[in-house]
Amino acid sequence: MSQAPKRDIGEIQAPYGRRIRLDEIAYESGMTLLRVTIREGGRYTILEIDAATADRWGQLMADWAAGRSVDE
Repeated sequence: MSQAPKRDIGEIQAPYGRRIRLDEIAYESGMTLLRVTIREGGRYTILEIDAATADRWGQLMADWAAGRSVDE
């Protein structure tokens, strides 16, 4: 099984030495997901999300950062 091609989107240096890395993953089936890798010391948390989920997540974070009320 070959590894799905990935494209580097970017990396964020977060507080307390954490790093957040974003990669676009393109699978042979045609599905493309955003891989979010959060590194905390030696621990990794990896999520693969679709565009709709990334859009909603991004909106919630932007609203929070702007001090706007975040309602579900």
